[in-house]
Amino acid sequence: MKNFFKTYYTEFLREFSLVKGDMGILIFFLLLPIAYPIVYSLIYNPELVREVTVVVVDHDRTPLSRELTRRLDATEGIRSIGYATDLSDARKAMNSHEVYGILEIPEGFARSAGRGEQAEAVFYCEMSLLLRYRAILVSATNVMQDLGGTLTTERIDRIAPLAETIATGDLMPISNISMGNIESGFDSFVMPGILILILQQSLMLAIGMCGGALREHPLKGGAILGNGSIISSMMARMSVYLIISIIPAIYIMHYVPLMFRFPMEGNILQEFLFILPMIFSTIFLAFIFQAFVRERESVFVLWVVTSVIFLFLSGLTWPRYAMSSVWKFLSDCVPATWGVQGFIRMNTNGASLAQVRPDYINLWILTAVYAVGAYIVQRFIQRPAVRRAAAALQQADSEQTEAAPIKPDTSAQHR
Repeated sequence: MKNFFKTYYTEFLREFSLVKGDMGILIFFLLLPIAYPIVYSLIYNPELVREVTVVVVDHDRTPLSRELTRRLDATEGIRSIGYATDLSDARKAMNSHEVYGILEIPEGFARSAGRGEQAEAVFYCEMSLLLRYRAILVSATNVMQDLGGTLTTERIDRIAPLAETIATGDLMPISNISMGNIESGFDSFVMPGILILILQQSLMLAIGMCGGALREHPLKGGAILGNGSIISSMMARMSVYLIISIIPAIYIMHYVPLMFRFPMEGNILQEFLFILPMIFSTIFLAFIFQAFVRERESVFVLWVVTSVIFLFLSGLTWPRYAMSSVWKFLSDCVPATWGVQGFIRMNTNGASLAQVRPDYINLWILTAVYAVGAYIVQRFIQRPAVRRAAAALQQADSEQTEAAPIKPDTSAQHR
């Protein structure tokens, strides 16, 4: 036990000194989780696209077609800039980015509606930004439903005037309530999950860079070069990483949603208790990754390769139940997947720790599995590699010392 705590203390000081003296590691530990959430949140803020400019091609030229245009222009999602003579002129306006949508009202639109037949209007939308398409689609759908209900009421009134007192407007209104995202904004939808992914990636990159720094300067290996316990060395380094990551974790989970007014329905203490096993499992996974990092700069390859993959595997952009069995298995092996799923339920929908119990248990299972894997990798791969690098460095230094020429002392001869 004495050697265990001695190794723990020595390795804790060594790792803390390594992190404190390396600006690259500090950037990944502190600057990345502090700056990236702000940058990403500002990109998608404001959350909704409003007043998307459209141009109208009206072949019908009737009061009903003008009423349709007026109602569309009155919505918050669409702003009509005027009429075009034909579809060719409207396309020129879209190609020059003056407008992002074209409403074409065919001839006979009012006549079809008056006969009780289906009256169609065609909407063309530029797909360079899906948020614009969403704004146009939602606004156009709501206006067409409302206008259809008005026409139905007028038709009933013409057939049976007293029936208007019985049924007016939409007989089956639909109320859409977006739980956890009142504004139905893209930022509030995607950013809570992105925050957890940023936390995982910052830990992976920083700890991976620590492994690369140890390969580059193997004589600073401390317990790895000695006979110290691997478990105590891993616990010491894990303690350093955990202490450093506490402040970024609280900042990401509490203050970023507070600054950008994301949904905040959960209890911050329970959220931190939930994220704690994700931090542990990420640290142990990074210990495994250290065996494959030979240089500090190698972690940038990890950033490029895994960032998008982890985003898709988390279930944010594509639901996990629709994934194939292979991708779902890979998704289960990523700590951020369960962290994203549980954190969104807690922070957005106000779930308690007991209500995300399956995700919480899965995170602890990953922690145990990756802890065993990290021990095996650190003992049989990482430690021998650092020792070989240190031996090669010492041999090179000794050969350089022996090869240095010895200058004779001629001061006595001159005297």
